[in-house]
Amino acid sequence: MTRLSVNINKIATLRNARGGKNPNVVNVAKDCERFGAEGITIHPRPDERHITTQDVYDLAPIVTTEFNIEGYPDQRFLDLVKKNKPAQATLVPDPPGVLTSNAGWDTVQNHDFLKEIISELKGMGVRTSVFIGTEPKLIEYAAKVGTDRIELYTEPYAANYAKDRDDAVAPFVLAAKRAKELGLGINAGHDLSLENLKFLKEKIPFLDEVSIGHALVCDALYFGLENSIQLYLRELREA
Repeated sequence: MTRLSVNINKIATLRNARGGKNPNVVNVAKDCERFGAEGITIHPRPDERHITTQDVYDLAPIVTTEFNIEGYPDQRFLDLVKKNKPAQATLVPDPPGVLTSNAGWDTVQNHDFLKEIISELKGMGVRTSVFIGTEPKLIEYAAKVGTDRIELYTEPYAANYAKDRDDAVAPFVLAAKRAKELGLGINAGHDLSLENLKFLKEKIPFLDEVSIGHALVCDALYFGLENSIQLYLRELREA
């Protein structure tokens, strides 16, 4: 079964636009779980433009499904993980000012760095996932650095889906199969939506988890949060 982790960054963005606590990210996280989400994902960036450091501490005790903290593994990030003990830490190669995650790790060039970070995270009892593209060599080096899972960066798939979905998904299928051969778990995320999710799951039925935020929150403006989560779960279950 592929788990749906709801990324609530955009809820925090909306709150921060006016200040205060409306919408309340803790209540939204609880509601996401109550409506069927099987995980909560956050990305606490250094500038706190959406999820803040305080949000991490507020969310950690109340998430009853899988808590996934993603971000660039600097000392600040490692301290947050150590103190809040999420189920999973997803490592992304974001520079500080980037608008959104827009590339996966070069696991060859960053082999020693990632290996050391992942060893430290595993010492905390936290499952690790590395945000990554589809190049086979990078997948192989992801296994060498010791990560438990990879998260396939699916923006290229989403961008090319309407043009030729079979061509768009092909490199992701090959990457997922190689990762599975190497004993890695497989997550996926970035620009997944109601339009393209089911096809990805059909082609990679052994996906462990998808992390979806922007599209799901946009859909919630029209369908409501509960209905949107159920629609995404249906796409996963019917694939």
